[in-house]
Amino acid sequence: MKINSKNNTIKEITIFFIVFLLTIFITGCIEQNNNYGKDITNSTNDKVLCNTQILEDSKMKISIESNGKKTFFELNDSQAAKEFYEQLPLTSEVKDYSNNEKIFYPPKKLNTTNTPLANAKFGTLAYYAPWGDVVIFYDSFGSARGLYELGNVISGGENIENMSGTIKIEKV
Repeated sequence: MKINSKNNTIKEITIFFIVFLLTIFITGCIEQNNNYGKDITNSTNDKVLCNTQILEDSKMKISIESNGKKTFFELNDSQAAKEFYEQLPLTSEVKDYSNNEKIFYPPKKLNTTNTPLANAKFGTLAYYAPWGDVVIFYDSFGSARGLYELGNVISGGENIENMSGTIKIEKV
């Protein structure tokens, strides 16, 4: 009987030891899988963030400087906006027109194919195709036949109304 008792004790210790090792092993595998998933998630989020920054950085942005003050615009993805962007940098004379807009003439006329019609308001940058001028609105206007939206102000809109003389338009 003593032999059986000794054998049972050895079996119990062996089983306990095996269960203990399996528990440690399984816990380690689960923890490693959890970390692996987190790494993938973080890596994916980093890639998404990086791609978003690239997309934001690839947007067409311009500055218009007048009297030492800069106003920044983000252009839309239209044909006319792309053609205007490709003409930069340039300098031009800005003129008052009506009581809500400034105008200037780019060197070349713009193709308005697939360019949205403007519903002009404060900060709208537009192209008036019949005259071939770029219009910067500092007050509400609405729409007109042949008025196409190029983009909108993103910073410095308070400078538009005071633009005068020679302006400098550049890519940002």
